[in-house]
Amino acid sequence: MHTDRERCLRAVRSKDARFDGWFFTAVLTTGIYCRPSCPVVPPKPQNMVFHPSAAACQQAGFRACKRCRPDTSPGSPEWNQRADLVARAMRLIADGVVDREGVPGLATRLGYSTRQIERQLLAELGAGPLALARAQRAQTARLLIETTALPMAEIAFAAGFASVRAFNDTVREVYALAPTALRARRTPRQPTAPATSPTGTSPAGTPTALSLRLPFRAPLNPDNLFGHLAATAVPGVEEWRDGAYRRTLRLPYGHGIVALTPQPDHIACRLTLSDVRDLPVAITRCRRLLDLDADPVAVDDQLRTDPVLAPLVDKAPGRRVPRTVDEAEFAVRAVLGQQVSTAAARTHAARLVTAHGDPVDDPEGGLTHLFPAAGALAALDPASLAMPRTRRTTFTTLVGHLADGTLRLGVDSDWQETRARLLQLPGFGPWTVDVIAMRALGDPDAFLPTDLGIRRAARDLGLPATPAALTARAAAWRPWRAYAVQYLWATDSHPINFLPV
Repeated sequence: MHTDRERCLRAVRSKDARFDGWFFTAVLTTGIYCRPSCPVVPPKPQNMVFHPSAAACQQAGFRACKRCRPDTSPGSPEWNQRADLVARAMRLIADGVVDREGVPGLATRLGYSTRQIERQLLAELGAGPLALARAQRAQTARLLIETTALPMAEIAFAAGFASVRAFNDTVREVYALAPTALRARRTPRQPTAPATSPTGTSPAGTPTALSLRLPFRAPLNPDNLFGHLAATAVPGVEEWRDGAYRRTLRLPYGHGIVALTPQPDHIACRLTLSDVRDLPVAITRCRRLLDLDADPVAVDDQLRTDPVLAPLVDKAPGRRVPRTVDEAEFAVRAVLGQQVSTAAARTHAARLVTAHGDPVDDPEGGLTHLFPAAGALAALDPASLAMPRTRRTTFTTLVGHLADGTLRLGVDSDWQETRARLLQLPGFGPWTVDVIAMRALGDPDAFLPTDLGIRRAARDLGLPATPAALTARAAAWRPWRAYAVQYLWATDSHPINFLPV
């Protein structure tokens, strides 16, 4: 979008928050860059240039605006609605792969050369993978500076910098302030977590606790989003408590517990981490879980073109697709949920969690385990599974492929290729594959024409009843059929459609 100058100028003049994260405005006369909705008086058009990413602005020598804090914008919805190389690379960078494995590790995961990845990212985003990862490290550093009492050296370590000097230089360059000055500017109301040791825990062994706000593009309807997560929550791993969805997280350096609470203009996020190096990955996975980088206006405008869906959208706009923090976990749970009730699926999953999950200590007492890793599930005795023989075969085949690496499910998955591989597994039909594509892989156009709830909604709304005819009718909803599924599901009285009380 940044190449459409007139459209960008209109968004800046109207301070349109819907475009935050789509592009960034760099001001030639001040040397700063802003989000489109920055509250300051817009500069003259001839003094504005537009960039596709914060990293591109930083690479061009611009500093982040202290007023609108463009580095905290919602992420571009482009990266979650596409499955090409650039989008998959951006999802991996957000998941911390460059910091942990370097650019060669990113290239290996994507199956391309480092040169090809550099070239495509530069062409579309104006910055290469190292610059994009550096911008993310700067944002993480700022968050830790402003919300914790961590010593600066430990913040540098936690944010992924190779040295304190690199941390100091980056913060000064991006924010035009030294780290200590940035901390001094925080408001008294900003909470701070206690100082911690280099492993991310306090001397007494208490995990680091952080409170932050997750922005989103309005509107956001939390009913089906949190209702679905709460209704399908696996005991010990997830729960709904005091207006918040809470769950355990398996992370690269350790584990965490998150509590997510819907607010009118943000999602309140409380994170407890065994290692603060996992902070950026935890934030990214929580945003992905709640589909916070979606563009609800674009989605709803497209669905409103269908006169059957228009009243559903107008009644409750801004529905999101509830996703996952762990793609392999969701695939396992999808198999457990085949042809059984939601309650039965939760019971099956809870038994596996108790027997094979890694124990965690929850200060609030409600959560007990991480969901079992694929390796642990592949080692279990199939006879211990209380399910029909055919589903047992489906389950053991899936976890076996996940454990030995012959099937990889992640943010870097090619949607169509992964669909084809899943369909080759015994017991995987179109419903299971597409629900994994929708909620685990993040395909915004995944569709479930054979789902009982969808067929019931179609019948009640006068839509075609057969899967083939419904699929043909749904062509008009592309590329947002996964969101149409949420609106159709919402016509039912199932608990997944209501925010718990």
